[in-house]
Amino acid sequence: MKDGLFIKPHIIIPFHELEVTTSRSGGPGGQHVNKADTRVTIRWNVKNTSALDDNQKARVLRNLQSSLTMDGDFIINNSSSRSQHLNKKAALEILANKVRAALHVPRERVETSIPQGVRESRFKSKKHRGTIKSLRRKHYRDDE
Repeated sequence: MKDGLFIKPHIIIPFHELEVTTSRSGGPGGQHVNKADTRVTIRWNVKNTSALDDNQKARVLRNLQSSLTMDGDFIINNSSSRSQHLNKKAALEILANKVRAALHVPRERVETSIPQGVRESRFKSKKHRGTIKSLRRKHYRDDE
């Protein structure tokens, strides 16, 4: 993590592409919360990044489109801790996880057929079950 944020092998976001800003955090903390900038905001422009190739950019833009700004910036805020250092570390981890998830290529489903023996045994068990249920019914004679 010296030169960038590790996403996957061969994909590292350089730190100079990440804009890290701090601000005052809300919530409990007493006087500390009024004077310490512990909330961390990380902004990364997906459209202008050099870490991804064109296919990866398109995949990330498509999968994260609801979280992106009009300019293509992906913004992560974190104020879970009272420590700026821990918030920055957590925000970077969240960014890495979301980008990893956006880059994930799902495997294509290979459609398989049900083997004939399995199909026949299923129909046989259904027929057997139906026979058992039909034997439980009351049978009325018409000639009485």
